[in-house]
Amino acid sequence: MVNVSLQQGDITQVATDAIVNAANSSLLGGGGVDGAIHAAGGPEILAECRRLRQTSLPGGLPAGEAVATTAGRLPARHVIHVVGPVHDPGEDRSALLRSAYTRALAVADELGAASVAFPAVSAGAYGWPLDDAARLAVTSVLGADTRVRDVRFVLFDRRAFAAFSAALAAAGPTGPASPG
Repeated sequence: MVNVSLQQGDITQVATDAIVNAANSSLLGGGGVDGAIHAAGGPEILAECRRLRQTSLPGGLPAGEAVATTAGRLPARHVIHVVGPVHDPGEDRSALLRSAYTRALAVADELGAASVAFPAVSAGAYGWPLDDAARLAVTSVLGADTRVRDVRFVLFDRRAFAAFSAALAAAGPTGPASPG
């Protein structure tokens, strides 16, 4: 069973086997978490993403999928890039958001990672309502068939921390929460 915990803070500072990047399909950097990971990790991450685009992912990474690269200068060993869906109130894309989490864990399993840190995928610029994004994230991770033992949601602000705390409480006792 996966131990799930919460932390308010900066995901680029987390020393873990893998951190998850809420990337865009180009894999070539962007804003928010994606920009912060590329900036803190250094040019090694971008160079590896460019190689992926030139070889196995010429059209980019589809929503709901995941791929790993080096973590460059980050304290993590790997970065697992996922593309969450853009929220559309007229179309249920929750399966794609769930898939971003479960595919990230599958990639973590391939890497032999025992610990993974996630941001709130799709809850920023992609407009997913925070409470629903938190519920889908927590239930997807708790329901995943994975060998990863420790999952930490690293949430940038108090609002996200509160939403994930509520989602974790609703899912049942699984691990400690620590603000800041």
